[in-house]
Formats: sequence, structure tokens, C-alpha cells
Amino acid sequence: MNLDLDQLQSNLCKALCAEVQVVPRSKDLAVVLTPFEFPDGDAYQLYLKELQGGRLRLSDMGHTLLHLSYENETGKFRNGTRAKLLERILAETGVGEADGEFYVDTDPAGLAPAIWHLGKALVQVNDLTFLNRERAESTFYEDLREQLFDLVPNDKIQADYIVPELPEAKLYPIDYRIEGKHAPLFVLGIPNKDKAQLATIVLQQLQGQGVEHESLLIFADQTGLPRNVLARLSNVGGEQIASLDAEEDIKRKILRKVAG
Repeated sequence: MNLDLDQLQSNLCKALCAEVQVVPRSKDLAVVLTPFEFPDGDAYQLYLKELQGGRLRLSDMGHTLLHLSYENETGKFRNGTRAKLLERILAETGVGEADGEFYVDTDPAGLAPAIWHLGKALVQVNDLTFLNRERAESTFYEDLREQLFDLVPNDKIQADYIVPELPEAKLYPIDYRIEGKHAPLFVLGIPNKDKAQLATIVLQQLQGQGVEHESLLIFADQTGLPRNVLARLSNVGGEQIASLDAEEDIKRKILRKVAG
């Protein structure tokens, strides 16, 4: 390598230093300006305050979750898959969290690594919001369950229902059976192509055996399925909801069919 690595190192340090500034905000608080930004262009807000013994706390003072809450249900970060991912992010970056505030405690000499670790953690926390739009399969089922049990009394809904009058019924499980006004409502969650194909088989079997029911298919993202797979499912399925994010549509269709 013919590069002058010492000069390159010097230039790199100068450039990075220019991107980070510490600006006094009050007697006890300073703002740390960094290049970290949310996707909408708003800067991450980092603050610095002195602790006892000359140590420092670098913190977002709760701004990250507040910012994300404008378009996301950040309470879901405390449950299920998201909670496990958040716990892993904090453990891997050495970041603490209390009442929605993310922070790193350090001595002055460790401030630069602290900025990097906290910034990295906040980027990854922001990435958790993509689970709302690009749901992993495990998260889809958690969110589906949460929505249904919020809408339907516990005594009117059964998860993992096996239809007793169906031959070899365990091969044809129903995600949720809801007590309906006129017939049982079978709800099937469809996070991917494989489940769509399985749901087609299940519904065909129900029809072939004359099992009285209504069906509701709730997709993670209906537009992501191959057209031929969706067409076969539509031929045997009942009402459909194109995305789990369509919460008002789910509420309207469920409550219209639930027994009083």
C-alpha cells in the first residue's frame, strides 16, 4: 500500500472531530451534536451532564422514544420479540435505559467511545420500528393475538383451535375461533406464502366436510404474495384484510361478526 497512513489517520480524525461538537446549554447541561439522524432528517439529541466523582452521563433524555412515538406504538418495544431485541441491543452496546431514557456513564477520557456506542444503539432502536412495516413472522403472530384479544372477550375466542368434527383435524389447525353471531368465525393469519398455501388447504378441507363457519384472512402484507397463490386462497376464503396495520378494518369486521 502506497498511501501515507499517518496522514490519512490525521485527516480522518480531523474530519470526524468536525462532525461532533459539545455546546453548552445550561449551567449543568451540554448538547452533543453528531451526524446521527432519524430517517426524517431530525438529528438525534444527545446531552451531557456531570455526575458525582467527575464522571459524565451521555443521554438522549428520552427524546428517541418520544420521537418514534409520533408514528409508532413504542409500548410494543416492551413486549415479545421487540423487547428481546431491545434487550440485546442495549447489552451489545453497553447502553443503559431507565424510564425511556437511553444513556452511557463514562469518564471524560471515554466520551468518544460513549458517543459511538450510544449513537449505534439509537440507530438500532430506530430500526425496531421497521418491524411494524416489515413484520417478522414471530412478531406478526404476536401482534395479531394482541389485536384480537383486545377486541374480543376471552370467553369468546380460542387460539390454535382444532375442529372436532373434521377428520384428522390436527392437520388443519385454525389460528383463532371466535364465537360468531350466525356461525363460528375462523381467523387465519397469513404472514407469508407458505401460510397462504396451508390456509388454502385448511379452508378447502372445511368446505369439503361441510363444516359450518365464516372465515377472515388477515395478511401481514397481501401485496407481497404471488398472484397465483393469492388467487387460489381467495377462491376458498371469506373476508380478507390486506395488512395487519389496518387496525380499524380489523375492528370493524371482527365486531360485526362477534356474538353479543
